[in-house]
Amino acid sequence: MSRIADTFARCREQGRAALVTFVTAGDPNPQATGAILDALVAGGADVIELGMPFTDPMADGPAIQLANIRSLGAGTTTADILAIVREFRSRHADVPLVLMGYANPMVRRGADWFAEAAADAGVDGVICVDIPPEEDDSLGVALRARGIAPIRLATPTTDVARLPAVLDGADGFLYYVSVAGITGKQQAAQASIDEAVARLKQSTDLPIAVGFGVRTPEQAAAIGGVADGVVVGSAIVEIVGVHGTAAAEPVRTYIQSLAAALASARKELA
Repeated sequence: MSRIADTFARCREQGRAALVTFVTAGDPNPQATGAILDALVAGGADVIELGMPFTDPMADGPAIQLANIRSLGAGTTTADILAIVREFRSRHADVPLVLMGYANPMVRRGADWFAEAAADAGVDGVICVDIPPEEDDSLGVALRARGIAPIRLATPTTDVARLPAVLDGADGFLYYVSVAGITGKQQAAQASIDEAVARLKQSTDLPIAVGFGVRTPEQAAAIGGVADGVVVGSAIVEIVGVHGTAAAEPVRTYIQSLAAALASARKELA
């Protein structure tokens, strides 16, 4: 069983949703990212998404756009990102780490090169925002061949006709983007999330993690009452933007508040 599957199974046994957290690699600089990742783990993050900075992040709102600019301005390269992953894996053998980003940095040297390098570094999954399922050959085949989960996105506009294509070849977990928009700007109504998660669970045994717009412990707890995972990104990235190289401690404190909310969410519903 993979680290991702193990983690969701453990959280399920504990009666809670997994806390999935996102930060941008190299923000505020490559040297500081390791301490921020350690703070996520110390605060209670179950799965970590590490963003690969890109010049044109079309699905991301202002917070992550600024993080990409800071990271690229600090000179972050793909080699730096892989080194960050490798060092993280040496410290945290059991915590799943997922690379998230756009096709250009992932496939410009070829899908096989990227998949091999990611596997060697210790990556568990990849979320590529702008490669549709119909173009799975451009990356997904290479990832699966090296034991890396291609994690797919479903949205409020993913209807019953589209969903089978999204799920075909997907692995790890299904990331439900709860709003038809960019990251960090709004949150969907809880009733629509409840309905979407129930509908998705009828079509797949993959864990369902819900993200886009989750900021407060209260929001996380409400989503964690129905979903298998709760994804928080922009709110963490904003903390890094404010505190820079001193962000590790405030990040840890914030993550602790989310983890505590998820730990109690289903108990309160019972």
